[in-house]
Amino acid sequence: MSTATRSLLVQRPETPAGLIAIPLRTPLVRPGDDLPAMVAQAACGIARAGDVIAVSETAVAIAQGELLAAESVRPSKLAFVLSRRADPMATISQPESMQLVIDRIGVWKIVAATLLQLLGRLFGRRGLFYHMVGDAIAAVDGYTGTMPPYERAIVFAPRDPDGVAETVARQTGVACAVVDANDLGTAKVLGASGDVRRAIVAAALFDNPHGNSDEQTPLVVLKWRGHGENPLHRGSES
Repeated sequence: MSTATRSLLVQRPETPAGLIAIPLRTPLVRPGDDLPAMVAQAACGIARAGDVIAVSETAVAIAQGELLAAESVRPSKLAFVLSRRADPMATISQPESMQLVIDRIGVWKIVAATLLQLLGRLFGRRGLFYHMVGDAIAAVDGYTGTMPPYERAIVFAPRDPDGVAETVARQTGVACAVVDANDLGTAKVLGASGDVRRAIVAAALFDNPHGNSDEQTPLVVLKWRGHGENPLHRGSES
């Protein structure tokens, strides 16, 4: 099963009262960085057992070298045509990102998905294009960065987010989740360690405490300050 399929998407979450989010600033993440060590240093004295450290998927992917410059992609005419028809806020509204999706799944599958989308609209059904090629789209993030040197960097999905979360948890002694949150009202948990309740983590990140600008806060520590069982972790309830 793909990472995109296993991701948890929350669009109208209810965050338990008493759950707080603390953004943590880090040095600029660069390809090849030891991200677990960077997380451990930034969270030292702040994150404790019972908390969850939410790590931005973009930071993970950059540290893994999963990115390239948009200028290195030469969009085809098909990529230009399809990108103009996409939602302006979608990754594939950028012709370079669309071209990468085409390269991943092939021209004919993209054409078939486009035709399926057009047919679906005739019968009142929408979203068939994404249903057919959604995993390939989820694997490519557009060049939406606002901080140098990543303004024109296309970032791919991180490798093995569950493994990354487990590594961070072992190094810090605090549970971890690799997450994708944005200012458009969605949050996804791509990977998590141990007994993390992914739905609760995603709900807590609905307002994107990481920020989408130049905050340089790829880490958010989630803490429970309410009464009763800590909702961030599975206890008697699975």
